[in-house]
Amino acid sequence: MRLDNGWTGFAERFGHLRSGAPPNENIGLMTALLADATNLGLARMARSTKIFSHSKLLWIAEWHVRDETYQAALACLTEAIHAQPFTRVWGDGGASSSDGQFFKAGGHGEARADYNAKYGSEPGVKFYTHISDRYAPFHTKVIAANASEAAHILDGLLHHECSLDIREHYTDTAGALDHVFGLCHLTGFRFAPRIRDLADRRLYVADPRATYASLDPMIGGAIDFRVIAENWDETLRLAASIKAGTVAPSILMRRLAAYPKQNALVKTLREIGRLERTLFTLDWISDPALRRRTNAGLNKGEARNALARAVFFHRLGEIRDRTFENQRYRAFGLNLVVSAVILRACKIVGFVTLQDERDRFRCLVGNLDKGA
Repeated sequence: MRLDNGWTGFAERFGHLRSGAPPNENIGLMTALLADATNLGLARMARSTKIFSHSKLLWIAEWHVRDETYQAALACLTEAIHAQPFTRVWGDGGASSSDGQFFKAGGHGEARADYNAKYGSEPGVKFYTHISDRYAPFHTKVIAANASEAAHILDGLLHHECSLDIREHYTDTAGALDHVFGLCHLTGFRFAPRIRDLADRRLYVADPRATYASLDPMIGGAIDFRVIAENWDETLRLAASIKAGTVAPSILMRRLAAYPKQNALVKTLREIGRLERTLFTLDWISDPALRRRTNAGLNKGEARNALARAVFFHRLGEIRDRTFENQRYRAFGLNLVVSAVILRACKIVGFVTLQDERDRFRCLVGNLDKGA
């Protein structure tokens, strides 16, 4: 962590709550951050290190560690990862993926620790994280274990502090909803979820009178372009509000789900989403490169989750924090340390690769000299 701070200066983003000045004690700050990342907590971290007292770490955390400083520091590390020449091997920086990682909880806290049959009979929460195609995590948030991940996809794409230019985003099959397709299209992203249950998906056509012999079993109906035209201006205002940050996409998605199905805006987004989902499904069927990109992007998220599980080791990764604020700090700290580890790995691999290239070049020059 100290080396990564020397490379990037991310500790300076943890400005004082009142003055905005960077922390005077960088080691103390790193200790407080590791207390969040490893799930130790400040009290156990103070007893383990025996360098800083609990009150000192608590003072540092209260005055320097908060949501906006965590996000600014994460953006600094993300930019540093993308600046490494070696990371170009993994992607051009224009794609990303997102996935939720479940952590068990010691009990219910502020309605955040809930049950999800997929993960067993114990309550827990999910850390929903966005990662770029260069293995750089750039956004994370805490959501309930039984919450729909699809509602939070656009939060990470729009509300991060990096200079990333994301054009294509991957998720698992659960995110392939009509409203997500529609909102992603309206906000300028290509949504590319992995489709597993392809036989159960329905396509929507423009002309209900047309026949498609090979696709008839998959045709679910026709798109209502009249509804789209009638509510187009209102839909554009909605998209502009999301882009400007006036309303969080996850909040909007929950509100749309609560509206009656005959609501004009809900129907418009559904029709736009059906159109985009149909076009994407046809691309998915005919384009093997798209399927490979999506699977590769999701595999990067799984690799990041495995690293996060190893870092979040205390209490076997079980969260005992009852308040949403403390759970959120655990997620932020974990994501920050994971990013620092990825940056260190990129630098080491890039250095080794550079040394190998230099050795090959020296051998080539030596062989040319001998031939001459």
